[in-house]
Parts: sequence; structure tokens; C-alpha cells
Amino acid sequence: MSTKARIIAFHLLNDRSGSPKVLSQLLFHWAKTGRNVHLFTNHTHDGFLSNIDGVQYHQAWYVFRSNPWFRLIYYTVSQLILMFRLSILIHKNDIVYVNTVLPFGAAIIGKIKGARVIYHIHESTISPKILKWFLLRIVKWTASEIINVSKYVQESHGLSSIPNHLVYNSIEKSYLEKVRPNKLNDVRQHVLMVCSLKKYKGVFEFIQLAQDHPMYSFRLVLNAGQDEIDIFFKGVAIPANLEPYSSQRDLHPFYQWADVIVNLSKPDEWVETFGLTIIEGMAYGLPAIVPPVGGILEVIENDVTGYAVDSRDRVALNETLRAIMGNQVNALSMAKAAKERLKLFREEEMFRAVDNIL
Repeated sequence: MSTKARIIAFHLLNDRSGSPKVLSQLLFHWAKTGRNVHLFTNHTHDGFLSNIDGVQYHQAWYVFRSNPWFRLIYYTVSQLILMFRLSILIHKNDIVYVNTVLPFGAAIIGKIKGARVIYHIHESTISPKILKWFLLRIVKWTASEIINVSKYVQESHGLSSIPNHLVYNSIEKSYLEKVRPNKLNDVRQHVLMVCSLKKYKGVFEFIQLAQDHPMYSFRLVLNAGQDEIDIFFKGVAIPANLEPYSSQRDLHPFYQWADVIVNLSKPDEWVETFGLTIIEGMAYGLPAIVPPVGGILEVIENDVTGYAVDSRDRVALNETLRAIMGNQVNALSMAKAAKERLKLFREEEMFRAVDNIL
């Protein structure tokens, strides 16, 4: 039995997005190395946080609602319930590991009990603004230390009075073992985007991009069920050269298929703080098109492993895509640079950095 402090981790919504994926990597590592690990998250069998061997699970009630007012009510109630349950469970010698700024109930009880409260902050965009103000005040009051996924995140929250650490997200070693080299096509024609089912993620800009380039094939993999996708796109004309997909357990076939990966998040509505799908694409040597702001610019190198383009600039976006598709020599150079850049995001480096903090 390990004598190290018990880790009690918290994540609000167990889905297949970036922040729970990063936490799942850490949980797997901690359990494998003999740590006593507990996880509070909402119940689902299909998220990245599901069924991790060696982790003791606790159901944390939360139901996502599309209506913002109902969502705020459900969220608030979920944290009040969590605080009541944790008032008995958490002890002074525990490490309370809060993934994203949302599980504020855990941080408050951890602070009251005198436990170490470590925040792993992934986000900079939180709405409404009053909620962001409230959550950052809770972080300032409760956090012992903060882990940031990018320099941009650290600068955006401005909590410099608390010990801050930069730990980039990483690509799983098991993922890299499954990577098979892309075939080098003389004709490049496949465009991939993997994202959440949100308007601010640039899904409609991606549809427009497909309409503007009928000679290329497009695939859109969304972190949502098919019913949600059908409702979201009801009445929207999807071009024949674009295939939407629901949430996928295995993205390797999609990266293997692709010639370029894009992230079209709209900078005025959502700022990308890292870009996990971009580094997954880099493992396949895929050049990337990403937004011109945020932590995602710490992932790619502009004009080296990809291009920074505002998705709202239709002309620039179209020109950039055609430039990638039409220049085989440049694409091969970017593929080589992407695989070299990937060394910065190795999983063992993330584990080492977080373990040192713990």
C-alpha cells in the first residue's frame, strides 16, 4: 500500500473532449504507479474517464442542459450536492485535484479541510462573464498550486500570486504505438476536423470550406451522439463532399485518411488553449490550419508545421488550404517538422512534471 497522499480528482462532464482525456492519462499513470486514486465525475460509460483500472469511482451528479439557464441551475445544484458529500470524505492529508475550474465545490471543501488543492486549468473562455469572475475568485482563494496547459492560459487568468506551473498536454504512448505512416499521395485531397458540436468551434465555417472546394473530401468528427448532430444540423444543407461523424473511440482511421487537419474555432467566441487533436494529427505528419490566437500557437509553428488563419476570413482560409494541397514538397517538409515538434508533447514529460508538483 502506497504511503503517498491520496489523490481525489474531480471533473464535471465525462465526455470525449480534451480536458477529460488529459485527466484520464494522469489517472491511469497514478493508478499504475500505486497511488490511491479516487475520481468524482458524472456517470457515463462512453467518456475518456470511464473504466480506468485501479481508480475508485464516485458518482457526481450532473446533467448537461442546452438551455443556459437550466444548465446554470443544474451546475449549481451539482456543486452543492458535491460539497455536502465531500464534507465527510476529504481529509487534511489528501490532494484535491480539480480538473478545469468548474468543480468549485471540491475546491471549497478541500480548502476548508486544509487539504492541498491543485487546479489543472485547461480553459480561458468561460461564459457568462460573471461565472468566470466567480470561478476565478474561488481559484484564487482555494488553490495551493495551479497547473496550466499553456502559457496563454496562465497569462489569461492572471493568478500570479499562486504558484503556477506550465505542463503541456501530451500524446499517449499507446496512441503513438498505433500510428501507421501515412501514404504519400501525389494528389492531396482529404481534410479533417475533430471538435465539439458547438457553433463557436467553426463547424459552419468547415461546411463553407467544403462547399468552396468540391474537389476535396471533408470529414467532421464531432464529440456528440448522432441524435444531437441531427438536431443541430436540421435544415442545414450538408455538401456531398462532407461526411459528419458522431463521437469516435478510435480516431486513427481518420488521421490515416487525412492530408491536412484543421481547427476553425472562432477567435471572437472561443480561444483555443491548447489543441489536442492537432498534436494527434502531428503524429501522422499532418500539416495544420489553426486559429491565429491562443495556446494552440504554442503547439504549431506558423509556416513550419502549419498555418495560423482566422476562420472568419473566408478568402485567406481558402487560399491557405489550396496552398497546402497544391504544394507536395512543402507538405512533406511540414510533415517532417510536425513529427519533430511532437517530441515536446511526450506523455512521459507530462507525467514527470505533474508528479514533481504532487
